[in-house]
Amino acid sequence: GLPSPFLRCPSQRLLDRVVRRYAEVADAGSIFMDHFTDRDKLRLLYTLAVNAHPILLQIFPGAEGWPLPKYLGSCGRFLVSTSTRPLQEFYGAPPDQTADLAYQLLGVLESLRSNDLNYFFYFTHVDADMFGIFNNGHLFIRDASALGVIDKQEGSQAASRTRENQDIFSCLVSGCQAQLPSCDTVPEKQSLVLVCQQLLPRLLQRKFPSPVQEEIDSALAQCGQGTQPDPEVLRAASRLKDILRPLRTCDPRFAYRYPDCKYDDRF
Repeated sequence: GLPSPFLRCPSQRLLDRVVRRYAEVADAGSIFMDHFTDRDKLRLLYTLAVNAHPILLQIFPGAEGWPLPKYLGSCGRFLVSTSTRPLQEFYGAPPDQTADLAYQLLGVLESLRSNDLNYFFYFTHVDADMFGIFNNGHLFIRDASALGVIDKQEGSQAASRTRENQDIFSCLVSGCQAQLPSCDTVPEKQSLVLVCQQLLPRLLQRKFPSPVQEEIDSALAQCGQGTQPDPEVLRAASRLKDILRPLRTCDPRFAYRYPDCKYDDRF
């Protein structure tokens, strides 16, 4: 099978969510697959195997607070969703704007790590094209194909699944014959380390006067150290957010939080 980070650590709750919210079939909403034709099943499996991004947009919609753009539809290999500008276009933006984007990006990773539904999302790799910004300044994940999901509530079925007891999703991870690695090997810090190593330095480098820049660089260095224990990386990311928060300004360029930011410190 083709590798799919989204299904590396499947749980029954996650698979039920996929089946129930998959919008490309008639009578969507049931956790049973009785309403799936053979063609529907093949289309779903192929999409999950090749690029799970459109599936993630459907089962974790932005309308429910997930940091993903709205899914509008797909046809074959073509996907239609809300347009955003890639993060790399903002590397040369003014300091207050880059501080705002970095702050949002850290907030997105925090919501992926800890949320009410007890799903832990992690990136297998990152690049600037994976994140986009709407016209109102709001940052979203524009490419979720490198996102894995671990169900912290139910745990993963990967370790206990046997060849004789497989569902239709089983071979999408690494092949039916392969022994799946433990999902416990994915650390909480993984996405933070990747972002602090590869994206935030380019967004924040040489943007601010001393000593603020030195504080940012120090927090970034600690956040990007993959050899550090999870709590150390999480603390460094939290400290970086605290540094960035007062560097953000409140004006109409940030329409996603303006004018609320004039009256409420939470924005």
